[in-house]
Amino acid sequence: MDLDAVRTFVAAADAGRFQDAAVTLSITQQAVSKRIAALEKELGVRLFTRTPRGARLTVDGHAFLPPARELLRAEERAAASVRPGRRALRVDVIGRRLAPAALLRDFHRAHPDTELDVVTLFDAAAAVDAVRSGTIDASFRAVTVPARRLPDGIETVPVHDEPLLLVTGPAHVLAGARAVRPDQLAGHRIWMPELVPGTEWTAFYDDLAAAFGLTIETTGPDFGTEPLPETIAQSPNLASFVGEGTRLFWPPEHGLRRIPVGNPTPVYPHSLLWRSDNPHPTLTALRTHLVAARPARAAGAWTPKWAE
Repeated sequence: MDLDAVRTFVAAADAGRFQDAAVTLSITQQAVSKRIAALEKELGVRLFTRTPRGARLTVDGHAFLPPARELLRAEERAAASVRPGRRALRVDVIGRRLAPAALLRDFHRAHPDTELDVVTLFDAAAAVDAVRSGTIDASFRAVTVPARRLPDGIETVPVHDEPLLLVTGPAHVLAGARAVRPDQLAGHRIWMPELVPGTEWTAFYDDLAAAFGLTIETTGPDFGTEPLPETIAQSPNLASFVGEGTRLFWPPEHGLRRIPVGNPTPVYPHSLLWRSDNPHPTLTALRTHLVAARPARAAGAWTPKWAE
């Protein structure tokens, strides 16, 4: 149904004269007549009786007026739902227990009136496709390719360098260490079954292993983040890496150790991706907040060449 014709019908019903409706809508009286005639033809009924004094609603016109008003209200609600600043900003954070989720929570605490729709997509390829198609507004990702090779219209900015921690059980030889150097981990079994070929986090750990001569094992099924700490806690040989901002909870009886890795400190490079033509004002506020809150990269930090 032509909503312009419906709008014209409502204006004419309210005004009682086609001429006054034309003034209200800033169109000609002839245009009003044509729209009403087209609407009457589509509905198969007469909506107005023309009189020397104006236009009076017929019985069918009176019946049509309330749902016509509701149609126009529905149109306004539909437009408002996607009007910049009126809908929630849709952001991908990879995982709800990872550092990007904490960054987004910090933003919301600083801007409590903003509406956010938080989603978790699997990898960077899916995230870039979603940003490009408009399914999401932004995504936190490690960008493994130079920015100039991202799809046209996709922009990115570094927002957070996340230091790595080594996680061991209480019987591990490094369990009592205050800190470890990456090269000290050569020869130790680092177990990370969540590494999936082709993902940005696997690219990061592959480069880390190559840089410091580490062996990172991905054997065995990935049952998620819950069973991994339990397995590490029971093993005198296995250790794993987690990001400093990863929120993992385990029972105190596990006795797990979270040991800083330094000299140099490997940092996982989180960036924000968005479409350059996205006008959502909350997106601008999010970028501004993240860039302002990001400290300078610490001296002695290590990150892959593609993140520099």
